[in-house]
Formats: sequence, C-alpha cells, structure tokens
Amino acid sequence: MKIINVVGARPNFMKIAPLIEEMKKHPEITQILVHTEQHYDQNMSKLFFDDLGLPKPNINLRIGSGSHAEQTARIMIEFEKVLLRENPDLTLVVGDVNSCVACALTSIKLGIPVAHVEAGLRSFDRTMPEEINRIVTDAISDFLFITEKSAKDNLLREGKLKEKIFFTGNVMIDTLLKNKKKSDASEVLSKLNLKPKEYAVLTLHRPANVDVRENLERILEALEEVQKHIKIVYPIHPRTKKMINEFRMSKTFSFLDDNLTKNSNSSFFITEPLGYLDFLKLISEAKLVLTDSGGIQEETTVLGVPCLTLRKNTERPITIKGGTNILVGTQKDKIVKAALSVLAKNNRPKKSPEKWDGLASKRIIRILLEQYELNKFKEKG
Repeated sequence: MKIINVVGARPNFMKIAPLIEEMKKHPEITQILVHTEQHYDQNMSKLFFDDLGLPKPNINLRIGSGSHAEQTARIMIEFEKVLLRENPDLTLVVGDVNSCVACALTSIKLGIPVAHVEAGLRSFDRTMPEEINRIVTDAISDFLFITEKSAKDNLLREGKLKEKIFFTGNVMIDTLLKNKKKSDASEVLSKLNLKPKEYAVLTLHRPANVDVRENLERILEALEEVQKHIKIVYPIHPRTKKMINEFRMSKTFSFLDDNLTKNSNSSFFITEPLGYLDFLKLISEAKLVLTDSGGIQEETTVLGVPCLTLRKNTERPITIKGGTNILVGTQKDKIVKAALSVLAKNNRPKKSPEKWDGLASKRIIRILLEQYELNKFKEKG
C-alpha cells in the first residue's frame, strides 16, 4: 500500500510524526511525505523536524503564502502532478489548513481515496477559514478519524456514513506523550530566567484576533492588566508582530515597546518562536496558558494546565467539558477576571479524554491495513 502523507504548516508536523513512525513498522506500507510549504520558515521547520524525528520530506511543493484562493489553487496544481506521477493508494491529510482541503480535493477528483485525521471538529463559525476547510475535507473523505465523540455527532448530522467514521483518539497527544520526557530536559526555563508555576504563556495568531485592530487592542489591554499579576511569556507569531507594528500599538502599550526594542523590564516578555520540545517544556511548567490555538487547548488538557482560550468558540468542546480549557472570548474584563481566578487557585490535573493515550496512530494504521486487505479502497480512476 502506497500512502502519500501531506503537511503544510507547523501544526501538521506534530500530527503526522506518530503516523509516519507507525507506518515504518509495517514493511507492506510505502509512505511518501509531501510538504506543501504553505507556511515555511527554514530554521523553524528544521527545528521541528529534528525535534520530532521526522524524515526529510520526499517532495517539497514550495507553495508559499498568498490569499486563500491563490494558495489553495497553487497547491492543487502542483499536488496533481505528484499524484499522477506516484499513483498512490491513499492520500492522508491532517488538521484543517489549506493544504488539507486542497490535497483532499485533488485526490478525490483523480479517484484516489482520502483519509482525514482529526475529522468532524466544528466551531460552527463559518467566518473561520479552518471551519470551511474542515467541512469540505470531511465531505469528500473516505476515512474519517475522530479525536472525540462530539465529532461523530457532527459528521452524522452532516449525512456522513457511520461506516466511514472511526474513533481512534488524538495523534497530537501521541506526539506529546512520546516527547514529554525528552522535553523535561529542555533548558528553556533557565535561559528565560523562569521558575515553574510562576509565569503564564501566551500564543496569539488567529486573523480574527490580530488583523482586526479593535480585537487586538482589547486583548492587549487585558494582557497589560494580567502581566501586573504574573509574568507572561510570548513566543511571538510573525503575523502578530507584523500587525502590532502596522497598527503602531507599541506606542500605546509600553510593555510592548520595551519588548520589541529588547530592553524589557516589564513582566511581559517576548521571545522568538520556539521549537517543539522547548515549547512543550514551557507550557508544561506554566501556571496558566492564554491562547487562540486549537492544538494548545488539547495539549494543556492532557498536561493539566489551566488554559484560557481567547475566542468566542472552540471546535474542541471536550477540552472544556472534560479538560482544563475555559472559553473567555476577547473582551478585556472576561479575560482578566478568568486569569485572576485561575491564579488564585491551585488547580489539580484532570483525567485525559477517552483514547488520548498515545495509541491513536496505532489504531489508525491498523484500520487502514484492515480496510486495504478487505479491498475497501476504491479502484483508482
């Protein structure tokens, strides 16, 4: 069985790594790793690939940035050439970036089955590009591997056949559990002069939060207040840094100005983006995490670290119902109130969600092999 695995951005790396590792245990599987490079930073990509033990991509499409339409179209054109040359039995896509939907659509049009890992997640907010990518990818995929039971309800409601849906767990957590001990040896805390449970971590990058001046301003006002009570560490996202500069917000918020000029004496500390192991260590030892990232909601749930999600919705409700995640939106008062409440408590770790046990990749590959042996794969057109 020949499988093409697709990645396009950093969040995909953590999801594909355990799947490739599991595929390597089966000589009957030939896997080809395609990196579309829809988001690409040479140093960061190399650091993540090294940290996760990922093989060098077999094929780089070098798509680069652009509008959603431009990027999706370029990926489809280049990926079609790969499919025609390699003639795989299956395309496997992970997550919800543009590469996911573009490669899934290109494959299906050539009669090549698609497996979607992390299927069925819904924020029910169609202003999010990721939500459109999730809906379209799930609509055309042959194998829908889900991380939580709410995803099955979403897929059935949309008319998907239950025979296509497989509850296998969370591959992101496979990666976390495999690398947790290795990350414990990271020296990132000493390099940043931090002590466990005496700081908070921030991640902020979603266009709805950082591209809209009013939204970004409200979040920064909240952070200005929170950093009076606990040190905040922010491995800054390039998009956010660009918008802060465009909006000239460092003139308004002195704690930003100090950091951006690297003369920080405040409790808000900006760093360059970190590798996977350093970042895992950073959030593992944090008192609190503030984020607009989906994956970090999951990671903090397993780590037992309180997480405030700076969004009006989440496609990962299990992190709220059974985890440590609190949805706080982007209003200053709600963010500050929730943060101070967490800081006043000694939160205890909660039990991880069902099947978030480090074995999701094994379940996925076993199912694909069984279905292949049963001739459940469609004939390629």
